[in-house]
Amino acid sequence: MPVQRHPQQAAARAALAIACALSAGAFGTARAQPASTGSGQAYPAKPIRVIVPFAPGGPNDILARMVGQKLTESWGQQLVVESRPGGGTVIGTEIAARSAPDGYTLLMVSVSHSVNPALRARLPFDMLRDFAPVIHLVNSPNLLVVHPSLPVKTVRELVALAKARPGHIAFASGGTGAMTHLAGELLRLTAKLDVIHVPYKGASPATVDLLSGQVSFMFVSILPTLPHVQSGRMRAIAVSGLKRSPILPQVPTVAETLPGFEASSWFGMFAPAGIPSDIVRKLNSEIDRILRAQEISERLARDGTEPVGGPPERFGEHFRAAMAKWGKVIRQAAIKSD
Repeated sequence: MPVQRHPQQAAARAALAIACALSAGAFGTARAQPASTGSGQAYPAKPIRVIVPFAPGGPNDILARMVGQKLTESWGQQLVVESRPGGGTVIGTEIAARSAPDGYTLLMVSVSHSVNPALRARLPFDMLRDFAPVIHLVNSPNLLVVHPSLPVKTVRELVALAKARPGHIAFASGGTGAMTHLAGELLRLTAKLDVIHVPYKGASPATVDLLSGQVSFMFVSILPTLPHVQSGRMRAIAVSGLKRSPILPQVPTVAETLPGFEASSWFGMFAPAGIPSDIVRKLNSEIDRILRAQEISERLARDGTEPVGGPPERFGEHFRAAMAKWGKVIRQAAIKSD
């Protein structure tokens, strides 16, 4: 098992981490040299640190530990999961950006990292200059849920009701700039709605107020919300991915009503720019194998999460596209960071 530097233990399930770097100009480059340590030893010759710039117990933490356990089994070197939350991912990300590009420091990244450059006026790092993509771990679609008192069962009915009652329907989010907020803003912009955003300090208090009917709808993570949907305390009307979730195959996608709509969470891994390309390739190849192993893929599927994998270049393209997409939403919605 990977070493924990924080005493809290992770809960739940999700997915995985790490590998190859990308082209000059778009991201920091990987140096083309053999996958060995400075002393000529084969990589990895010592424990690998994975910085998680989020609170322990969340999906990033769980994914890092899942990958860490499997890489430890494969390579005989521990992955040390180091939780460095704070500053909306800025604190941990800055530590990673300043670390040696030797393959022994990696960074868990999520959609938040593609949002921050547009949301924050100044960052002490540049995501494209200071990091090299390693691997796209998983996609995790969100669920659009409403309070059962709201007389809607479909996205079309929600849009119609919001247009009939402009300025009267409120949606919750886990905070300004969170994916739960951006998904709601994308829905508002796509359907041209006049709805009210109510930000909370995290998804849990937002969920509590949705359950009590203080707000009308919200985009939420599927797994922790399923019990509320199954009990009838929430009504699921759509998923935010481009295809239906195998956990809730009867629930349509938002895109089936609003073509092109997609607002999924995703997770991956970066490394400091300058990491040797052979080390990136070694990481990428092994983690991709782990993601496709039956035990891991089935575990992720049970959690409503889709393993992605693939080369680091493709993850770099995905990251740049996410920056452009959410940057546009942030500008159009005039979102300012708290």
